[in-house]
Amino acid sequence: MSHRIVVVGGGVIGLSVAWRLAESHDVTLVDPAPARGASWVAGGMLAPVTESWPGEEALLELGVASLDLWPEYAAELDVRLLTGGTLVAAVDAADAAQLDVLADHLASLGREVERLTGRELRGREPAIGPGVRSGLVVPGDLAVDNRELLRSLVTAARRAGVVLDSRRVESVERGVVHVEGGTIETDTAVIAAGAWSAALHPALDTLVRPVKGEILRLRGRTGAVPLTHTLRALVESRPVYLVPRPGGELVLGATQYEAGFDTEVTVGGVLDLLADAERVMPGIAEFGLTETAAGLRAGSRDNLPLVGWLEPGVLVAAGHHRNGLLLAPITAAAVRAMVAGEDPPAQVLAADPARHCPTRR
Repeated sequence: MSHRIVVVGGGVIGLSVAWRLAESHDVTLVDPAPARGASWVAGGMLAPVTESWPGEEALLELGVASLDLWPEYAAELDVRLLTGGTLVAAVDAADAAQLDVLADHLASLGREVERLTGRELRGREPAIGPGVRSGLVVPGDLAVDNRELLRSLVTAARRAGVVLDSRRVESVERGVVHVEGGTIETDTAVIAAGAWSAALHPALDTLVRPVKGEILRLRGRTGAVPLTHTLRALVESRPVYLVPRPGGELVLGATQYEAGFDTEVTVGGVLDLLADAERVMPGIAEFGLTETAAGLRAGSRDNLPLVGWLEPGVLVAAGHHRNGLLLAPITAAAVRAMVAGEDPPAQVLAADPARHCPTRR
């Protein structure tokens, strides 16, 4: 049965959800600036294993299930995937100890991981500097150019018949989406507005928050040693990542602050990222700095996203924090199933927002 559906939010989650739903329904996506926001400034890593940590097993299983969907999802959108896996580096003894905890945790879950010395890491990736003490190799992780992905999603959504509405959404309730200057009637509304979702429905008021992250984009110049793998590192316990792009470009990120809705890039954030990256990859000093940007991740209380019904006629697909790109395929599949009255993928059940409201179960 075809429904009138309004998707609120045009990041990678909202676009993916709208595109999938448009196969069977009349879909309107409402966002003043689709394909921007946190999705536009993301690093593009699809790395559930290297993002995992003890106590977050449900998030790991959700991420791995979504990663399995990515090759088909990317092929449908004609988007390239980087398949070289991830290298994880530790600079000092404390960093190495943290990687040992991660490696032991992954091994206990039966996940493949290989421990390497600093010299062995440099054998895999010559751009890594002599200050790196040790590291891990995690095969199977992927990466994608997030901006290529967003452009492809906008094209695919339009071709599928999704109507793009540029008005700002003020609130969402059963049957009605309130926008500036009017309302949109709907059978089902899907709140996928990232960090802004909390203001749209009372059930989300304390469940989603903005987490600021700054990234830099760099361009390889003559004489610069290129990076060939996705590289994550701990530098005195501070996380940093470098993701290569075609043509010698690098994405360097990401700071993480609880700073409300502040999206201004700070001098301190840029300095910290460059200083930490140079300790891992000294040749980065030879790159050109082409862009600085900040985005707002949609944090949740427990790092799991919120995917499920808030009330009849209102779904949420938000709170994906660092994993929006990774979880886009499984989130879209889950929302499509829920709208059809079917069971979502089993791994998504842990993301039901009712976990924070036991009386709703």
